[in-house]
Amino acid sequence: MARVHRSIEIKAPVKEVFSYIQDPTTTPEWLVGMIEVHNVTGSGVGRHYDWTYKMAGIPLKGENTVKEEIPERRIVVESKGGAESTWTFNLEQHKDVTVLDLDIDYKIPVPVVGKLAEKVLLKRNERETEMDLMNIKEKLEAR
Repeated sequence: MARVHRSIEIKAPVKEVFSYIQDPTTTPEWLVGMIEVHNVTGSGVGRHYDWTYKMAGIPLKGENTVKEEIPERRIVVESKGGAESTWTFNLEQHKDVTVLDLDIDYKIPVPVVGKLAEKVLLKRNERETEMDLMNIKEKLEAR
């Protein structure tokens, strides 16, 4: 499994950051490559939704399930389908900023991209994760 870890400081209350990232319908606003989220059911642990994502130009479909949710502290989401991954968001309030740590453990669908392109895709995913966090920061700090 591949792993990406990134962290960012956001000038917004932890409650606001948590509310934004735990809402699956906001995901296409900040996640590079996310085309759509639909069929959202439930809330908190057990929330489930389907998605369409484009990786290296190839559309993938799958589903996410929230496995852990500690309000204003932590969210763990498991993805299955076209791309398998676990996304762990940890949040911590520090004075006037929220520190958001994101860890993504994932498998690259090698048949989709081929073994040769795997290393290139790993680097691309690291850059896109940085962009994802910057998108969250910009969205929330503009409010």
